Amino acid sequence: MNYVTHNPVDSIAHALFRPMGVGGVYARTGLFEQVIDGLTALISRYRPSDAEIFKFPPVMSREQVERSGYLKSFPHLLGCVNCLHGTESEIRAVVDSAGAGKDWVGALRATDLVLAPAACYPIYPIVAARGPVWRGGLRFDVTCDCFRHESSHELGRFQSFRMREYVCIGAPDEVVDFRERWKIRAIELTNQLALPHQTTAASDPFFGRAGKMMAVSQIEQELKFELLIPINSAENPTACMSFNYHQAHFGETWGIETAEGGVAHTACVAFGMDRLALAVFATHGITLETWPGPVRAALSV
Repeated sequence: MNYVTHNPVDSIAHALFRPMGVGGVYARTGLFEQVIDGLTALISRYRPSDAEIFKFPPVMSREQVERSGYLKSFPHLLGCVNCLHGTESEIRAVVDSAGAGKDWVGALRATDLVLAPAACYPIYPIVAARGPVWRGGLRFDVTCDCFRHESSHELGRFQSFRMREYVCIGAPDEVVDFRERWKIRAIELTNQLALPHQTTAASDPFFGRAGKMMAVSQIEQELKFELLIPINSAENPTACMSFNYHQAHFGETWGIETAEGGVAHTACVAFGMDRLALAVFATHGITLETWPGPVRAALSV
């Protein structure tokens, strides 16, 4: 006998999203965006006082993504911007053939843009162009509409999603301290939302057999932690925040140095904004008036 497992968020999905014909891509309703606005303001109250703010577009340099190592580590997640090239008559011929039922996608060629896979990637070449990082380090508040070609399209596994990050660049001790303090602050923030959660060591979804070894090493070195919140099930909670220590990877890649001449280290705390909002609804329901008072106050709803 086959049993159908009920997903608790299925019953609230219609109030929050509308499908757009592709799995993992949704139109968000006003109700959902109201909570996104509240989360944005709440997270902003935790912004480091000296943080520079950047809002990045949903596309970025293909060369920069390749240089950063994302293509090598996560080729299965990366999306490239492709366009029709050629003369007007060549492009018209492709378009007309598509109208006759022929494939036009094969005529596309890559541009120098990719879809941004994470909010923090553009900040490192910007910092590198400024020169050495002074003692005390640099902090940034960065946001971006991101894309990842996810294989699973269960609700919460968005292909198009909003990411916000606080990034620290500096000496190793400064960067590690930043991440450790944020692991504590994130719990405080999550408690304000009355969300069940747990924090655990984790790994990124590296590609291939070599990627499995990289994932094991990442966990052993405790370079990545995730804050997990039940959305689709309590047995398999969803990562809604992550705390990442990149060591010297981006410093070496982009030639970022400290004032003392060492290679700068980097760390970030990332907020999956759409997942966080969905977690709030999955926990408290879609009727804002019945939410706990402290939660409504935290989100100003």
